[in-house]
Amino acid sequence: MRVLLEPRHGANYPQILALARATESAGFDAFFRSDHLFGVDPEDASYRPTDCWTTLAGLARDTERVRLGSLVTAATYRQPGLLAAIVASVDEMSGGRVELGIGTGWYEREHTAFGIPFPPTGERFDLFEEVLEIITGLWRTEPGGEKGFEFTGEHFQLSGNRTPPRPAQTPHPPIIIGGAGPRRTPAIAARFADEFNGALGGDVRERFANFDAACERIGRNPATARHSAVLPVACGHSKAEWERRESVFGSDFIRRHSAVGTPEHVTERVGELIAAGADTVYFHIYDIDDIDHIALLGADILPHVRHASPAGGRTA
Repeated sequence: MRVLLEPRHGANYPQILALARATESAGFDAFFRSDHLFGVDPEDASYRPTDCWTTLAGLARDTERVRLGSLVTAATYRQPGLLAAIVASVDEMSGGRVELGIGTGWYEREHTAFGIPFPPTGERFDLFEEVLEIITGLWRTEPGGEKGFEFTGEHFQLSGNRTPPRPAQTPHPPIIIGGAGPRRTPAIAARFADEFNGALGGDVRERFANFDAACERIGRNPATARHSAVLPVACGHSKAEWERRESVFGSDFIRRHSAVGTPEHVTERVGELIAAGADTVYFHIYDIDDIDHIALLGADILPHVRHASPAGGRTA
């Protein structure tokens, strides 16, 4: 079980650190954060953006046990060679606790507001594949070779990199890819992902099936990848408590696909995701200051789901 932070109104580093440490104290496996510069409401002028990987670098030094990562970094945000170096640096700083969740990018208005190019959908998928080729290629390249790492694609060209980034984990930090698309997303994930995320909303069982079929088409055993799901959660022992936490969601789409209610209800919803094939569930949290919520989830839900087994026999 993992915590995914997407603060409704943004956050500063002390707030993020406090929630990450609460996640660690509550017994969760990992603390992830979104990689966005806008919030749920793009008109929210109070939103305070922070850079995902800068804050993860801080958490790498200021936490001890939880794994750390992004869900998800847009491939459009950073040049792939630079991103490979950034993630490898944070991985080394954390002692090998980092994971890279990465996708094509979707938030056009956010790109425009920060001057980041936003190509059409098909081009973003092509770019995404090249980014993954470069990042994994750099991480797998031994330093000091005669030619070093080289890559020639439509969007990127690299040559003579004899000093590639060196992450702490071998062969490299786990890569997480997910989404709702039925074709290209599962196909790309089958090639590169250590974890496939079924994203929010829709039929997660069908998305897992699409990913498994894509793995089988290239001769990969689907069980070699984790299968994860995201669950927005507003939990409490009273209606007033869970309604207060639900009010932070900020979107009807999030509400429709959330678990709102008692610990027993949230535990039941987690069980449904496990039955659908998930071996990893991210509790999606929007209130940066609600430390008590994290403690409640850890105390009243984690003991009941920690050892659950997903459909298909993978280990939770």
